[in-house]
Amino acid sequence: MKKRVMCVHTAMALVEPLTGIFKEYLPEVEVNHIADSSLIKEVIANNAVTPAVRRRLLSYYNAAADAGADVVFNTCSSVGDIADYGNTYARIPVFRIDQPMAAEAVRNYNRIGVISTLPTTLDPTCRLLLNEAKKAGREVTLVEGLADGAFAAGQSGDGETHDRLIAEAAQRIASQVDMFVLAQGSMARMERHLSELTGMPVLSSPVLGVKGLRKFLGL
Repeated sequence: MKKRVMCVHTAMALVEPLTGIFKEYLPEVEVNHIADSSLIKEVIANNAVTPAVRRRLLSYYNAAADAGADVVFNTCSSVGDIADYGNTYARIPVFRIDQPMAAEAVRNYNRIGVISTLPTTLDPTCRLLLNEAKKAGREVTLVEGLADGAFAAGQSGDGETHDRLIAEAAQRIASQVDMFVLAQGSMARMERHLSELTGMPVLSSPVLGVKGLRKFLGL
């Protein structure tokens, strides 16, 4: 019987790309999606994950269990801390899309630039990186690079401005780091361009996350 994965999204941006990534890297599983764009809007409006967002996410994790899923694939890094808690609360495991990316970054690099288009994503991503470093017995230095305004540009369909602001954020901190991680899965399309622009390794979460989930499922 096929394993069932429920992707839980706080925005629509990754629904279509992840469907394709699963087909390529984890075709053995059945993939479904729960997407609620009101979640990220509330996080942005409050500059924090509110109690209401937390309650709704936890309810979606258990809704995934009710739907027969074997695992939740949490796709939003801004709510990564809730995903961690979800592992003790939900009836099925909750796997963070960004965990494999963070593990690879701290395993191989000492000075990591964290690029994000939302301020609310920086703290959870940095905490994840530090936690992964602690597990690996490594010490790392994190440098934050906020591409302010990029998320709004992307949401409005202005991909050019979205990409330019991300590139500028990376260039501002390039002299302080050895590599970059892209804090949000929606930034993955910038991975190659930033690497060419800065001459440094760049990691993003969608493909690494699906590959990590494959290992987690033992497939």
